Amino acid sequence: MSSSIPKTQKAVVFEKNGGPLEFKDIPVPTPKSTELLIHVKYSGVCHTDLHAWKGDWPLDTKLPLVGGHEGAGVVVAMGDNVKGWKIGDYAGIKWLNGSCMNCEYCEQGAEPNCPEADLSGYTHDGSFQQYATADAVQAAKIPKEANLSEAAPILCAGVTVYKALKTADLKAGEWVCISGAAGGLGSLAIQYANAMGYRVVGIDGGADKGEFVKKLGAEVYIDFTQEKDIVSAVKKATNGGPHGVINVSVSEKAIDQSVEYVRPLGVVVLVGLPAGSKVTAPVFESVVKSVQIRGSYVGNRKDTAEALDFFARGLIKCPIKIVGLSELPEVFKLMEEGKILGRYVLDTSK
Repeated sequence: MSSSIPKTQKAVVFEKNGGPLEFKDIPVPTPKSTELLIHVKYSGVCHTDLHAWKGDWPLDTKLPLVGGHEGAGVVVAMGDNVKGWKIGDYAGIKWLNGSCMNCEYCEQGAEPNCPEADLSGYTHDGSFQQYATADAVQAAKIPKEANLSEAAPILCAGVTVYKALKTADLKAGEWVCISGAAGGLGSLAIQYANAMGYRVVGIDGGADKGEFVKKLGAEVYIDFTQEKDIVSAVKKATNGGPHGVINVSVSEKAIDQSVEYVRPLGVVVLVGLPAGSKVTAPVFESVVKSVQIRGSYVGNRKDTAEALDFFARGLIKCPIKIVGLSELPEVFKLMEEGKILGRYVLDTSK
């Protein structure tokens, strides 16, 4: 690596799940022959990062671990076998850090489902550090004119909801309901839905969140803290139920309700991952309504490029609040308390 790249860097590390989040100096990693070394300028904070720290998903993390998978920065070094990149390019670190590219899933463009997938901030040290490695094939190409702080959340939150909306397979002018509309995923889902020509009803709790989601483009807001019958309210607002539902909330009750209020022939898309939760669907009603329930994970390289293109053309404005990397513990606390509007982004220089 270049002599201008430091030997050590600041990072947030935890030694065990649920253990102290330590802001400390660690070595700068050396990229493998197929990897980029990215000087991470900003990193979004995703709810998945909270699960990785807690260790409450049925998937073991590497330990010790540097979390984070919404890293936006600049390529400063690369391995000998890297093609298609040059020093100085803007690059993004995604949840999917690498995949085998040879299995049946990779061959059909479903790289996130690869059984050998390497995951940033989970099985591969992620973007809560100043320098991080990423597989050159899977790293995201960020337009050079982009604002990196605003681009960072697109790399997971944006790509995830864009993929979910594609999975819903809706037509322009149809209704989509976004459950958890004011959060990091929901706030972007509203904008992507608008850009794709859909009508949006957002569900969340509190008047401040209602004002927020309406400003982002939701046509209707339903406050679950005030509305006693969510199912009836959604059906009334959409004249029979939305054609699609994007569940980005972490409420099991909200997910179950979505199966009830979705329109006949509608599609319920599961995105949020509340630990240990199940979706309960009444079989008779689901069959008679011909409801479809689909899971949507994260997007592939094509989905990522498309999601970034919407952003680059100014159609998506990520509502962010920038804080220092050292403040990650406080961000996790706010996340657990449900007090976050939009997305927190960490400035790795602080």
